[in-house]
Amino acid sequence: MEKAKLSKLNWFTICLFSFMGGVAWNVENMYFNTFMYNSVYAGTSQAVQAGVMAPTTAISRMVALSAIAAVLTTFVMGTLSDKLKNRKTFIAVGYIFWGIITALFGFITKENVAALFDLSDNVKILAATVWAVIMMDIIMTIMGSMSNDAAFNAWVTDITTPKVRPLLETVLTIITFVSSGAVMGVGSFAQSGAVSYTAFFIIVGVVVTICGIAGLFLIKEPKVRAQKTAASTSYWADLFYGFRISSIKANSRLYLTFLCIGFSSIAFQVFFPYLLVYLQYVIIPENGGKNILSPSVIITAAIVALVVLAGVIALIKLAAKNKALCVVCAGILSTVGLLVVSASTDIHILLIGIAPAVLGYLILTIQFNASIKDFIPPGKAGLFQGVRMIFVVMLPMVVGPFLGDLACRNSNITYTNEYGLSTVVPSKSMFLYAAIVSVLVFIPLIFLIKKGFQVQEQQKD
Repeated sequence: MEKAKLSKLNWFTICLFSFMGGVAWNVENMYFNTFMYNSVYAGTSQAVQAGVMAPTTAISRMVALSAIAAVLTTFVMGTLSDKLKNRKTFIAVGYIFWGIITALFGFITKENVAALFDLSDNVKILAATVWAVIMMDIIMTIMGSMSNDAAFNAWVTDITTPKVRPLLETVLTIITFVSSGAVMGVGSFAQSGAVSYTAFFIIVGVVVTICGIAGLFLIKEPKVRAQKTAASTSYWADLFYGFRISSIKANSRLYLTFLCIGFSSIAFQVFFPYLLVYLQYVIIPENGGKNILSPSVIITAAIVALVVLAGVIALIKLAAKNKALCVVCAGILSTVGLLVVSASTDIHILLIGIAPAVLGYLILTIQFNASIKDFIPPGKAGLFQGVRMIFVVMLPMVVGPFLGDLACRNSNITYTNEYGLSTVVPSKSMFLYAAIVSVLVFIPLIFLIKKGFQVQEQQKD
């Protein structure tokens, strides 16, 4: 029987791969978008853009297609890793190629694409470059989903028990934000033009690849006892295991949790793909430009950080006593925060609204992810990763950016760049759309609370 307490090696491995996975995902989810906006579309006229698509639409399509690729990959590879009882190879090899493809991304330019396909028409060059970025993003997503979403998440589920998962999910969520901060810190140099996107992508890619090589020596395969079922053990039968009516009825709390985190994730994805562009072209210019970091802004940001930290600690303590009350409070905070952010482009209002929005989303992510791991039957972690990805990735990254793009185009806020060209930029209305979606979390949450969050400790061989 495996101890509920994780070993130091497993803690280190989980933190390392979570951090590097977060770095790679954030580069894709945040800086591929700014790369599309600042590099691919840079210098293109409105007539050329009209012949292809608006940059916000290109970002929306890239996010949606990569999300679909992520889900399909997780279904196939998650089930396969279950059948082969081998998470290690999928994780390590996946991270290695994940890094390599990230590095290659930096070589996509309009000039290189035009030379490769012998193009001279500006509309065709932009269209080819945009789709080259989208296709490379899909390939990168396949590697990331195989290694991180399918194998790594299943491996973490295999080696943990309900007792340790709330702490684990708290640590993983904090690491996600730390990795986001690290990427934003380094990526800001690429976004500002201080370093090239090529150098930025190569540096990140090399580091992720090194992590994958380390995984060949760090990751240890656990022994997990699967529940005995009458279901077929064939690969193709297992591939669709999570869609069976019998599976849904037997694991109703799991699917209610999927719905909860699905709505929460959709709300987040309404604005997240456009967030850095919004900051660069709306918030910073309207709040002093380069002088945005005034004493009042710094003080407000510091207070917000302390409030979020204190709120996380308080709500996590509340979750230990009453998880239902905790997630209800988190859902309310998230919605209220988004409404505040949608009310103004003033940097102080933005920071004040961010506190409850981030706090609520953080706690919902921690508690729902922990519950998903709790409700998955022992030995079937890989079989449910694809279903999880539908609600955590595919639906959020298809529906969310579509709603965000709709909000941006309806608001019709434009920015005139250094070439004298006017381009649609994100607007504060996307946060209002996100707030409306976040309210939907409470529909499945009511039924989940009635069924309860408690689970028995799972024993592993």
